[in-house]
Amino acid sequence: MRICFILNPTSGTNRRQDVPALLTRHATEAGAEFEIRLTEHAGHAETLAREAAAAGCRVVVAVGGDGTVNEVARGLLGTGAALGIVPRGSGNGLARHLHLPLDLPGAVRRACQPEFQRIDAGRINGHWFFCTAGLGFDAHVSRMFARAGTRGLATYVKVALREYGRYQPTAVQVQLENQDLLDTHCYVLAFANATQYGNNAYIAPRANIQDGLLDLCLIDALPLWRALRVGVGLALGTLPTSGGAQYHRSRHIRVRAAAPLGFHVDGDYVAEATEFDVELEPLALEVAV
Repeated sequence: MRICFILNPTSGTNRRQDVPALLTRHATEAGAEFEIRLTEHAGHAETLAREAAAAGCRVVVAVGGDGTVNEVARGLLGTGAALGIVPRGSGNGLARHLHLPLDLPGAVRRACQPEFQRIDAGRINGHWFFCTAGLGFDAHVSRMFARAGTRGLATYVKVALREYGRYQPTAVQVQLENQDLLDTHCYVLAFANATQYGNNAYIAPRANIQDGLLDLCLIDALPLWRALRVGVGLALGTLPTSGGAQYHRSRHIRVRAAAPLGFHVDGDYVAEATEFDVELEPLALEVAV
């Protein structure tokens, strides 16, 4: 079984580690036949992943954060290769959902001696996501976080607290599959394939990544009393019973906004739009777990 490690050298907060040397050491100890390729620019991991799958690699491992995982996964859709993850990011949402080791030696061993399963994949306005996508405040924070200059949970929390008092909800219409139209407001509209954003912040703790459905989490406004409930619910995995959010399930969702709303995929800000088409492709991606 051939393995390709695709490393984003800019991922993570510890840049002093010689990650290629560590990958080489632990993959060699696991008896793997492997290669290591480094990304050079945004989007490069998708190309490298597609090339590795075409060259016959059975497992292609994203070594980086959720953005790198997203790129590698996109490149593997429709191929015979499975996605592996060595988490090196700020949140590591998909790795945490799949209960993969968060330490490098353990993650490398798992990638070299995996079991395989298939998971669902989501798409919003043509952009693939594998963990979560969303409109509103979480996308706005993702945009500001990318401009912050530093990474990590502390920076994310600082940005979220700073922007909380500035952000206003937007009127939206939400059409769920085989359900009535919802006329509401969007402070956060999250589409969850997996249970969490990352860092064990559980936006949809009941989500099943193999059930063919997206868990839709709607927060129409966020006054302080609700913000406290939402914060505790995210941390404890009790948001559905906290009174802080509404939940729905659907395979296909359409949203129309009264004003342009930003959206993110797997924590990376994409763009603004007023119309959104969100759908799920059941069991579209093979993963090495």
